[in-house]
Amino acid sequence: MTHDIQAAAQAIFDKPLQGQLLIEGRWVDALDGRTLERQSPAHGKTVATYAQAGVKDAQAAIESARRAFDLGPWPRMSGAERAAVLRRVGDAILAQKREIALMETLENGKPFEQALAEIEGAADLWQYAATLARNLHGDSYNTLGERTLGIVLREPIGVVSVITPWNFPFLIVSQKLPFALAAGCTAVVKPAEVTSATTVMLGRILLDAGLPAGVANIVVGPGSVVGDVLVTHPMVDMLSFTGSTAIGKQAVAKSAQTLKKVSMELGGKNPQIVFPDCDWDAAVDAVVHGIYFNAGQCCNSGSRVLVHRTVHDRLVEEVTARSRNVRVGDPLMPGVQVGAITTERQLDTILQYIHLARGDGAQVRLGGSRMDRPGMYVEPTVISGVSPEMPIAREEVFGPVLAVVAFDTLDEAVAIANSTPYGLSASVWSRDFDTCVAATRRIRAGTVWVNTFLEGHAELPFGGFHESGIGRELGRLATEDYTETKTMHLHIGPRQSMWSSKA
Repeated sequence: MTHDIQAAAQAIFDKPLQGQLLIEGRWVDALDGRTLERQSPAHGKTVATYAQAGVKDAQAAIESARRAFDLGPWPRMSGAERAAVLRRVGDAILAQKREIALMETLENGKPFEQALAEIEGAADLWQYAATLARNLHGDSYNTLGERTLGIVLREPIGVVSVITPWNFPFLIVSQKLPFALAAGCTAVVKPAEVTSATTVMLGRILLDAGLPAGVANIVVGPGSVVGDVLVTHPMVDMLSFTGSTAIGKQAVAKSAQTLKKVSMELGGKNPQIVFPDCDWDAAVDAVVHGIYFNAGQCCNSGSRVLVHRTVHDRLVEEVTARSRNVRVGDPLMPGVQVGAITTERQLDTILQYIHLARGDGAQVRLGGSRMDRPGMYVEPTVISGVSPEMPIAREEVFGPVLAVVAFDTLDEAVAIANSTPYGLSASVWSRDFDTCVAATRRIRAGTVWVNTFLEGHAELPFGGFHESGIGRELGRLATEDYTETKTMHLHIGPRQSMWSSKA
């Protein structure tokens, strides 16, 4: 198996993926002929070359999506017909999961086994969205009097701009696009320019599955150029964005020029709260997994652990010991748990936060440096002596860096958990039912896990409070986010005059 993966990777190094823009159901080069290259952050070798979209390419993609919505068959198909296409997409993803996972590993730097699990999870989202395509419905009111019938329709909102990040490129496009399509919308997708390969591969699957031309368009290019067009264009009805809170705020401000609907999944500074009576081995394992999964480049990363002071030193010692055994290395090799950092810029950001924590008086118990090896790797890092007001405890580092904060009471733990601008997720570790429920109800976050961490299911909504986002993805209401409601007020029989014509 390892030999097969290595051989497949070498074939890509020898002949990198050639990606074009998908507009109006056709693969095309950029109008100005520009291209961009992507090198593997783990291997330093070119793995893909893309047509780089400019303003006119992005505009053409939006116009294509607009025509497909206004004139094409997709919004007028039955839910069953749309569901059939989405199911075929899910089946094709599973059939090609190893090829997709390999490209994700090469562009992102994450271990192959983790990428493979991500692709399998994404296929499940397409299958789940297919069920929602058949279950989207409105409402009716026959209690308004014998002469009135009220019907509330749910209609697709129109053209959706889908902008996705580089940390989970295939999973996150699959948290958005199939649900928009299930509702009958059309879309323009802009993946992060450093991890566009798997979205291009998805475009090929969509065409093979029978998605009509123009329903899903894909443009690769920088956010400052292509993203701005997708955010501001008046033909776009909705923006679905996942990325940093800072960029998300800018996107919301720019989209306000045309009062688009927005769905934002942004950053997080997610606490795991550990009480002394917890299942200790499970909690320690979750803390280690929660910070190093995807090299900490995860909006749901458990980047701070709040631990009761009576067990603080024990937790720091055991987490540090287990962190020493975390396998960092070539993401193509079996057993590797942490791969490369995806971009040089992000690596610099991580190291700056570690430097700042040292300057604030925190203690780096483990790691804290770039690894001395080819590729972009950061050592698994544990930092203790952290107070809640330090940037390392409040701001999103987006790397394999754990901040440990002590607390004395439940009230203090909840206050610290709620003390950041974010509110994406959290977890509570205790065998006491009252402790878990009390903490869960008071923590201001979109997801709170109890005695587990980083589990996800298509049926459960995902999103954040505060600066972690606007709206929710997944769950049974996911397709509704891509709709508008329309009220039909039906009068039965002669209408009584409201303004008498008599003198």
